Amino acid sequence: MHAYRTHTCAQLRAADVGSSVKLSGWVHRKRDHGNLLFVDLRDHYGITQIVTDSDSPTHAVLDKLRAESVVTITGDVVARSAETVNKNLPSGEIEVRARDVVVQSSAQELPMPVFGENEYPEDIRLRYRFLDLRRERLHANVMLRSNVISSLRQRMIGQGFTEFQTPILTASSPEGARDYLVPSRVHPGKFYALPQAPQMFKQLLMVAGFDRYFQIAPCFRDEDARADRSPGEFYQLDFEMSYVTQEDVFAAIEPVLHGVFEEFADWQGKGRKVSPLPFKRIPYRESMLKYGNDKPDLRNPLIITDVSELFRGSGFGRFASMVEGGDVVRAVAAPNTHEKSRKFFDEMNSWAQSEGFPGLGYATQKDGVFGGPIANNHGQEGMKAIAEALGLGPNDGIFFSAGKEAQAAKLAGLARTRVADQLGLIDDKTFEFCWIVDFPMFEYDEDAKKVDFSHNPFSMPQGEMEALETMNPLDILAYQYDIVCNGIELSSGAIRNHKPEIMYKAFEIAGYTQADVDLNFAGMINAFKCGAPPHGGSAPGVDRIVMLLADEPNIREVITFPMTQKAEDLMMGAPNFATEKQLKELNLKTVTPIGVKPVTEAVRPE
Repeated sequence: MHAYRTHTCAQLRAADVGSSVKLSGWVHRKRDHGNLLFVDLRDHYGITQIVTDSDSPTHAVLDKLRAESVVTITGDVVARSAETVNKNLPSGEIEVRARDVVVQSSAQELPMPVFGENEYPEDIRLRYRFLDLRRERLHANVMLRSNVISSLRQRMIGQGFTEFQTPILTASSPEGARDYLVPSRVHPGKFYALPQAPQMFKQLLMVAGFDRYFQIAPCFRDEDARADRSPGEFYQLDFEMSYVTQEDVFAAIEPVLHGVFEEFADWQGKGRKVSPLPFKRIPYRESMLKYGNDKPDLRNPLIITDVSELFRGSGFGRFASMVEGGDVVRAVAAPNTHEKSRKFFDEMNSWAQSEGFPGLGYATQKDGVFGGPIANNHGQEGMKAIAEALGLGPNDGIFFSAGKEAQAAKLAGLARTRVADQLGLIDDKTFEFCWIVDFPMFEYDEDAKKVDFSHNPFSMPQGEMEALETMNPLDILAYQYDIVCNGIELSSGAIRNHKPEIMYKAFEIAGYTQADVDLNFAGMINAFKCGAPPHGGSAPGVDRIVMLLADEPNIREVITFPMTQKAEDLMMGAPNFATEKQLKELNLKTVTPIGVKPVTEAVRPE
């Protein structure tokens, strides 16, 4: 018989009754029923119930063990009585009567229990992540992540992509976030950078003639944490293709994403559905108007409407004067709110103020009669015109956002989401995908008082050189696109600018000289001068894909060993101070913060 196990803890069935078996695992929980002691034994695969009576020598051993001790149990498989069968466990028809117990490792008192799903403070969970990962929900999430990555990889290979690895130690590049720098020992004073993304390398692979590349790529950015973004590092399904149009890129990646979401849509019996192929294409400006942002949640049925002209010269002087001054008014329906008290509308206004906006106007409606200050000033006929523009029913209220276009759009987008949440309008059983396309190539930077790139400087402008030479830069669109699912941006991508003369001209419009381009992007621009194919790609975020499939609100719940929001690894004690010896080897000196004692050896700080 094997030293540790003949079966896993999820393997035994009624057909195994009468067998002698050996199982190893953690003591998940114990239940003392007087003469009988029941132990749930857990391993990676599942749980098997162990039973021992007070006459057995195994009883005393198991009775004194703490939860999470590791044991090997030899025993006999017996059938449970009909009334004690556990239908929630694959092994629920049997139990193992223990004949021998070997304690492999005794657990001390735990800083947090593994059994149960109670919430614990972030610092406890992350400091003892190895315990947190033993809990059923986290363990399942990590296995889901592994299975999703495996599925993505197989589907990409099935689409004709080849997996390559790109460098981790590389040069700093202006990707839009801060780099993590690594000092060089053999080149004093010089630094490598960890890649924010494999962007330049994957484009160079296309120039090298490899046609279809992908990898599950680690990326490193020194940026703050958010619910859908982990600080420090993250993973993405990075891919690039040669000789393709924007539609070719969509046609290649859509089946991959649609397939993996369909594969795991019913994970843990959640019974979700996925929007059909092809995914919707929404131009950027349309998205900003209808949804108030460029990552719309299409599960939300509410659509924002511009009602600026309906207030021009109206009896509601405040909106009328704002429109005359060039501001806009956006409206969001609040369906079937006729039975809501005024408190509902006032609380929405207070919420808007708490978000840093001046406020959120509103009008109530019941049986086709409008109420509230805006309606009283604008008049019933004026309100009916607005209701018609929004397609309102006779009991639908309205919220109004007014101001400069960008701010009005932002508040309207946030209000659209909040109203839908408050009224239970969002379908949580659906994954709704869309592409946001036709991003502006340039934008005006109010702080710098100049035209600058709005999205990705290496994208091909629509119209190419002719557009750059003849059009207002702010009217030029780019072959740039984002893929969005349920209001979460999974990735940005683009058809790349592979022509040096167009790249020089695009950067010139943004205020950069040819020398600037040659200095900062030497590797790429020199490669393009040696013959580059048209190419494009994208990089959907693996962590965000798994977060959506696991139905988790925070990305740390699908990462094995995440950092805190302050980018600290509490378990391993990182970041830490370097020793004087390490600094000397790297030809570095550091400024020690006031009140902190310099370290002379590598130790974990208290």
